[in-house]
Amino acid sequence: MIEVLDVYYTYPNGFTALKGVSLTIDRGECIAIMGENGAGKTTLIKHFNGLLKPTKGAVSVDGSNTMDLSVAQLSRKVGLVFQNPDHQFFSETVEDEIAFALKNFGFQEDEIKRRVDQVLERMGLIHYRQSSPFNLSGGEKKRLAIASVVVFNPDYLVLDEPTIGQDYLQKREIIEIIRSFLKEGKTAVIVTHDLEFVVDLRPRIILMSQGRIILDDTADKALSNLKLLDEASLLPPQITELAYRLFNPPGLEGVLDEKDLMKIIKPLLTRRVKQQ
Repeated sequence: MIEVLDVYYTYPNGFTALKGVSLTIDRGECIAIMGENGAGKTTLIKHFNGLLKPTKGAVSVDGSNTMDLSVAQLSRKVGLVFQNPDHQFFSETVEDEIAFALKNFGFQEDEIKRRVDQVLERMGLIHYRQSSPFNLSGGEKKRLAIASVVVFNPDYLVLDEPTIGQDYLQKREIIEIIRSFLKEGKTAVIVTHDLEFVVDLRPRIILMSQGRIILDDTADKALSNLKLLDEASLLPPQITELAYRLFNPPGLEGVLDEKDLMKIIKPLLTRRVKQQ
């Protein structure tokens, strides 16, 4: 598991981005960390693989304090995909970018080739294998960044805004990649503003605001709490907002997709038919 215990983090310019954050992430969980820009989300996840070390407090991964481990050691367990892919690339070709971590981790050449070919196909990048990563479109860069991490199959997959620049089909593929990790008993942590994307996964929701966690709950409860979503500067899922506008029932909870909405509408229609 990943444990965050009363963590504070202050940047060199004096800005304190995390203020007493405590959080436990168990193996096999799917977690979405959400909140307004500047809430501390990216700062928090950079502590998971040691890119940042707490100013105060402690972070541990599978029982080991991140202060005692290098980024290289932690990265084998915690695969972090940056929000800006350009910050992650340094190889001359797409193929070399994906193979880089595998070579560093000591995979055999035949296994490297198999994994690289597989992930290129899956992420829709097969035709760009000899292209420079920096010549790709924004969406293609994001998929390459994800590919370069999922290829070595870490225990913890951490994605910072994975849906930026992706169309509907590409978002579905990212969802399937996350689900495949979860089926293997691994952990997925997603930083995102894309509530429609999160609804499909029904993860545990961590809402952050001004460097603190303001809610830690199920998707059903968190994403249908319009007051807290507003506090975190997030728009509710469209179906949730529609349910409120149509019915505004007190204590409305868990209406996140069309199936949930039909559970409300169907009894109302049935009663109306009986009354007629």
